[in-house]
Amino acid sequence: MFGVRETEVLVIGAGPVGLFGALSLARHGVRVQVVDEQFRTAAHSYALALHSSSLGLLHEAGVAEKLIEHGVRVDTVGLYDRSQRQAEMKLSDLSGPYPFLLVLPQSAVEALFERELRQHGIPVEWNHRVSSLRPEERHVDASIDRLAKVSRGYAVATTEWIVEKTQTTRAEFVVGADGHRSGVREALGIPYASEGSAEPFAVFEFHSDAGLSKNEVRVVFDEKTTNVLWPLPGDRWRWSFEWGTRELNDAFRVKDRLAVPLGGESFPHLSEEQLKSLIEERAPWFEGSIHDIDWSMAVRFERRLVSSFGRDRLWLAGDAAHLTGPVGIQSANAGLTEAGELGSHLTRILRENASLNLLEDYSRGRLKEWRRLLGIEGGLTASSKAEPWIAQNISRIAPCIPATGEDFVRLAGQLGLQPESVP
Repeated sequence: MFGVRETEVLVIGAGPVGLFGALSLARHGVRVQVVDEQFRTAAHSYALALHSSSLGLLHEAGVAEKLIEHGVRVDTVGLYDRSQRQAEMKLSDLSGPYPFLLVLPQSAVEALFERELRQHGIPVEWNHRVSSLRPEERHVDASIDRLAKVSRGYAVATTEWIVEKTQTTRAEFVVGADGHRSGVREALGIPYASEGSAEPFAVFEFHSDAGLSKNEVRVVFDEKTTNVLWPLPGDRWRWSFEWGTRELNDAFRVKDRLAVPLGGESFPHLSEEQLKSLIEERAPWFEGSIHDIDWSMAVRFERRLVSSFGRDRLWLAGDAAHLTGPVGIQSANAGLTEAGELGSHLTRILRENASLNLLEDYSRGRLKEWRRLLGIEGGLTASSKAEPWIAQNISRIAPCIPATGEDFVRLAGQLGLQPESVP
């Protein structure tokens, strides 16, 4: 059709999930187009670590070792109350080639995936916004606006984004990896139900001489909140403190695309004094110095789940389909699994004439997993081996387990927790 660009799969969203899904397809010779409304990869992010299973997926894609050399390897998750260590999960007991958690910025992951895609001849098309999706029986037509920045004004110069050009892409399938405000989900009309209260967090990245092992992530519970200390490369650390019921503007949920330093006009409610106060109140055992705060942000994490991961020729992965709290990094890592699974199924459909029922199976399987992770159905229960402190905090521990699938069950088992039987 004249004037219409054709591809086999259109991937909307160039975060880690969308990029990995595109890479999974490209490695098998599938023609892919990747678009994102933003102008570049993220400078800061909430997805801070890669699960053991995610590293296994990346190993199959040939990129795991390239990331490992830039991250911090974590072997243990320590569970603390305010004053002392109560329990631990040993990631080193997991099977697979990478029995650990890799802590590194999301921006590093995205940059590597983008480079790998370019080697397959697939550039990420930044500043491209999908304005409409028109599903047909055998394809989907997508109207895509190319955005451009223009200067306006005379006395006071300003810039704004305009639509420079609109074109149509005809794709056999569309993968929506376009985040919690997904336009693909909206086009499908799929409900995105809340599955619990939102969790506001204050996040600080800073330098410290804290004499703590870099091989452990420390999760700290007090009477009402869950907090986590992440080791970062060098002398850097990240504290994430839950802010209880404090209301935060939903706009802060959007990824920061620019490295904005802390300052008098940038997020003034997140100051060094507040960081020190939160540490003293919730983790007095952290005695390291606080200096050179690189970045801070207030953010609200929600708990949501779709009723279906898609239908026909439009399918969802990652935050477009689910959200949960930040401590266990479950949403981002499950999204990588989903992107890989979708890539495999779509390759079989496009290259081997496999049944579209594979995609329905994908949706059912992912929904079952997420109902367990969110405690909607088949959550965790304490066995006779669980310590009283573990049993008391079971509902708070589940979202903090840095795993999904069978690894989630194994790590929970170390604490004396087991999946509830589902009729």
